[in-house]
This record gives sequence, structure tokens and C-alpha cells, in this order.
Amino acid sequence: MAIFLIVAGIAGWWAAFQLTLDKFAVLQNKDAVLNCNLSVLVQCGKNLSSAQGSIFGFPNPILGLGGFAAVIAVGVSLLAGATFARWYWIAFNLGIAGALAFVIWLITTSIFALGTLCPWCMLVWSVTIPLFWVVTTRNLREGVYGGGARRLGSALSPWVIPLTVACYLVVVILAQVFLDAIHRL
Repeated sequence: MAIFLIVAGIAGWWAAFQLTLDKFAVLQNKDAVLNCNLSVLVQCGKNLSSAQGSIFGFPNPILGLGGFAAVIAVGVSLLAGATFARWYWIAFNLGIAGALAFVIWLITTSIFALGTLCPWCMLVWSVTIPLFWVVTTRNLREGVYGGGARRLGSALSPWVIPLTVACYLVVVILAQVFLDAIHRL
């Protein structure tokens, strides 16, 4: 789990960092050519420039820079042998659940309101989804939410990859149905 948290955290942080750099470029020059703008469909410029790109009054990628740094820190701490109190695992799980809720909103906004697929955003989505399943099933299995949840965690643990793939498929199907993504790439 420690290695997974570190790798997922690094991937998510890198995407957030790239989005932050692109946001700086757009702020300096509204006509900047961004490395993530591959086509009318696959781009991040429209997402970054939209009201949804700064939903809390500052660029959304700043949340990723902090959030994924926390994921990396937890992974490195676990790798070093740290153990965390129950309240810490609950808080960490709530943070990742909040990140997943935000990612779901970003996915729906990107597909239904903006009509784009942002490459760096998709990397954030692709690591946040399994982060949620891995941390949640770990916490259930380890009894963080009480002894009765252990059975549920043990039953769900082998399903982390299929659940993640199912979530990815939902996004792919939505993108295809509403954006005709395959033909517009």
C-alpha cells in the first residue's frame, strides 16, 4: 500500500503541477499555446479558463498540489514503518472521499458543461479513483470503522481493481456517448 500511495501521489502531484504551470501561462498570456491542448476535444485550456477551473476562488490544481503531497507523505511514512491512529485513517479517508467527490464533479463538468477531456485532469481522475478504493477497503478491512466493517473490507479488497476499472469504464462511456470521443480524437 505504501508504494501504491507514493506512486499514485507522485502521478497526481505531477498532473496538478503541470496544470498549475499551464494556468500560470494562461494568466501571463491568454493566447498561450499549452502543451495539453491537443485538439478541440482533448485540451486543458478551456477547463483552466472556465469558472469551474477556479471553483473555490483559486485555481483547482492548487488543491491537487497539497492533496497529493499528503498522499505521498502518508505513503513514505508507511514505508518507513509509521503507524497511524484510527482518527488519522478516518481523516485521511475523508480527505480522499472528498477528492473523489470533487473529481466526480470535475468529470461531469468537463464532459457535460465544457465538452472537453483535459489530459492532466484525466491523470488526476485516474489516480484519485483507485486511491479511494484502496484506502477505503484498507480501512474497512483493518477495522477503522468498527469490527463489523472488517468483513465488508475483506470482501471488497479483491474487487479494488475491478471496481476501479468499472469506474474508468463509466467515464469512457460518458465521454463517448456525450462527446463522441472516439471519432473526435
